[in-house]
Amino acid sequence: MTGEAFYLLAGVWALAILAVFILAIRLSYRIEARSPDLINRSGFPRKAMMFHTVTNMKVARDEETQAMRRRMNRLLLIVLAGFAVMWAGLYLVRSAG
Repeated sequence: MTGEAFYLLAGVWALAILAVFILAIRLSYRIEARSPDLINRSGFPRKAMMFHTVTNMKVARDEETQAMRRRMNRLLLIVLAGFAVMWAGLYLVRSAG
């Protein structure tokens, strides 16, 4: 595979990983809305509390919310794996010359 083709594929791959990350953020907001301790009561927009939802801190314990949390964790693992695959591909392309 030529370098130009790899960089084109890398761009498409990056957009796909970005889309998966956005899905994880949206799911985090839905989890926060179901968890009484994480509900945004200020009326102002705020960043997603992903650290809390990933680590299960102050998250509602009902089965549906926990299933959403597990799905979000899987999406974040896909993002992490996507970065690892991209790094490995970039390393191989650069080492090949």
